[in-house]
Amino acid sequence: MSAEDATASRGARPEWPLFEVFVRGKRGLNHVHVGSLHAPDEEMALHNARNLYTRRNEGVSIWVVRAEAITASSPDEKDPFFAPSADKVYRHPTFYPIPEDVPHI
Repeated sequence: MSAEDATASRGARPEWPLFEVFVRGKRGLNHVHVGSLHAPDEEMALHNARNLYTRRNEGVSIWVVRAEAITASSPDEKDPFFAPSADKVYRHPTFYPIPEDVPHI
């Protein structure tokens, strides 16, 4: 008998995955992280997020993302992660020649 079968036979459910919840308050605004919740699947996470994190029609859009699917940089890595882009001159538009047929503004 597997561990899942043993858990099911005792009546306990396996641990639900953690979802991170992002809500957009109004059209044109960014989604903002508002919290986390556990749910058995994405659809239930969306419904639970609506019930938990929005009231009085204050949100226009909700995103739920499995926490295990998110990879993020740390604020402590700001300098080593973002600073190297300043020395890459090929990122600046002055590095590229403008073709003759492109109108100059």
